Amino acid sequence: SWLGRAPPAGAPGSTFLSTATTYFLNGVEHFFSLSGGCCFFSWFKFYLYVFFFRRSATGFKHNLIQDEDCFQSFCNKIFAGWDFCITSENAAKLKKKTLLYELKVSLYIRSMIVKLQKIAERTHKEKCRLYFIRLILNLFVIGVLAACFYCIYLATIFSQKVFVVSPLLQVNFIVDLIFEYLPSIVITFANFITPVLFSFIINFEDYSPAFEIRFTLMRCVFMRLTSIVVLLFSVWSRITKCKDDPCICGYNHDLYPCWETHVGQEMYKLTIFDFIVIISVTIFVEFPRKLLLRYSNSALAKWMSQQEFSIPQNVLEIVYGQTICWIGTFYCPLLPAICTLKYFFIFYIKKVSLIKNCRPATRPFRASSSNFFFLGVLLIGLSLACVPVIASIAQINCSRACGPFVNYETSWDVVPDTVSQLPKGVEQLLWALSSEAFAVSFFVITCLAMFYVIALAGAHKRVINELRHQLEMVGLILPPKGGSM
Repeated sequence: SWLGRAPPAGAPGSTFLSTATTYFLNGVEHFFSLSGGCCFFSWFKFYLYVFFFRRSATGFKHNLIQDEDCFQSFCNKIFAGWDFCITSENAAKLKKKTLLYELKVSLYIRSMIVKLQKIAERTHKEKCRLYFIRLILNLFVIGVLAACFYCIYLATIFSQKVFVVSPLLQVNFIVDLIFEYLPSIVITFANFITPVLFSFIINFEDYSPAFEIRFTLMRCVFMRLTSIVVLLFSVWSRITKCKDDPCICGYNHDLYPCWETHVGQEMYKLTIFDFIVIISVTIFVEFPRKLLLRYSNSALAKWMSQQEFSIPQNVLEIVYGQTICWIGTFYCPLLPAICTLKYFFIFYIKKVSLIKNCRPATRPFRASSSNFFFLGVLLIGLSLACVPVIASIAQINCSRACGPFVNYETSWDVVPDTVSQLPKGVEQLLWALSSEAFAVSFFVITCLAMFYVIALAGAHKRVINELRHQLEMVGLILPPKGGSM
């Protein structure tokens, strides 16, 4: 159940995980008050925001300084890339492979200049034709996304209808299990098909190689994160809909006596099914594909080729799972522990699959330069996770059947009620920190800090350009070896 109390007998969601959450929270309820839980959740989100902004700002500064710095990159790798403190043979081999891969990436980036020159030499007729093709393909992508979101909505409504509205429609265990996990199945299937489709479509849009990767990732990110939004919207549209509008309790008490448990269960299902799919793909797709390529010389084996390990797609899988964890933490406190175990096993499964089943990507990928992009995506996921949680805390009425907030209108009401019981000085301090004046001041200070960071990065870049110019001048002034002034 949700936060410490079990749902009534026969209520939807009385599963093993819900019961485990109940026992877990009953054991620690003496250590955490209700308002303490809300405050801890709020401060945890705030800490994550500060952490991601700091890391993103660092990556942004590095991108500004290192942009268009190919010559310096080659010099650093060739003349200063080796670590002379290495004493182990295995460490030396690993360092050699790392430097070799970095040089391949740099050479690949240099080869993009040829394609960029061809792009600049296009005629107006070629540009119009290309823009028309891009327009058609983007409309097709929008149609695919809309179809996926509509299927997720229909699957969620059907699943709710079977298990909540009309329990008599249940057939047997296998069919009921499929119906119960139907939204998760549809979301996972959409997340599995759309990246392949986007990677195929991007070949006809004729973008620059660097933009191809980023644009494909942006489409995949939008698909994965928006699918969670559609699922929550579908669930909440059922929770807040009553026969007699508006709902007397603020939600549909007859069908969802403990709606927080229901939302938490949906996050549980997404997490568990995502884990099952990752393991299944590794065991039943990647491993047999490797065996087929090793022991077969058929045309099918040659056409399939060896599986590539795509770093961006694997990172997006982690971002997707982390977003689900953030959303579900408030409704199911055991979810972070489950996600920790999930990614512990996934790490070693992916490691074995990478070594045994996969080969490096044909297109080199520089993970260090995309650190800012991935942190930005993770920050978007965190912001997306905050929206439904904050809306449910502040807007939707608490369940009257379970949960620690049954005596309050909304979950947030416990915070001012508890603050009013604190000493006068502490109460005034907390109200001052939550005032609009403090929020505006904090926003202005944050903007000034961001402006300072950007200005400092620009100053560093100008210094680097000046030093590079001085080195070029020194190279022109110095005589060749063996010559005289």
